[in-house]
Amino acid sequence: GRGSAAHLEKVEAPGSMLTHTAARALAVLRISTGFVFLWAFFDKTFGWGFATPSARAWINGGSPTKGFLSNVEVGPFDTFFHNIAGDAWADWAFMLGLLAIGAALILGIGLRIAAGAAVLMMAMMWAAEWPLDKTTTTGEPSMSTNPLIDYHIIYGIGAVVLALTYAGHTWGLGKWWAALPIVQKNRWLI
Repeated sequence: GRGSAAHLEKVEAPGSMLTHTAARALAVLRISTGFVFLWAFFDKTFGWGFATPSARAWINGGSPTKGFLSNVEVGPFDTFFHNIAGDAWADWAFMLGLLAIGAALILGIGLRIAAGAAVLMMAMMWAAEWPLDKTTTTGEPSMSTNPLIDYHIIYGIGAVVLALTYAGHTWGLGKWWAALPIVQKNRWLI
């Protein structure tokens, strides 16, 4: 029951459930996934020329959501996404989400909150790409490679797995974070 879950939260990784190799593999997955989120944040903020050219960087007045959401051409939520494309609140929510999820994953702290936020963000992005449709609203192929499970779903599941396996304890600040009095009193902060 609950006693065993509380015990797991205090166990030193890799603990009795994970081998050292598995704990290290999870740490690599955690840091790599965090880097994906942080890279997107920095590229969209500074326009490093990968997904975002300098002229469209957030610091140069560009919108991190306008281009993508304005071009949504699939699914039942296309009008919703068009309506919020470029809104300041949507830009800030998206960018703060990328930064917070990426930082939490790389540092190995707050993984439960980061996992919840990643699932929400990835679900919204999945809905925007709506891989269930074979064609766009204009009749063009949607280029969906799988109608159900795509990289958004994998990132969301991965974030949950990382939180549930205390992946922040290996090569991260997870042990230190879990020992903080506020985290001890509020286990959802793990």
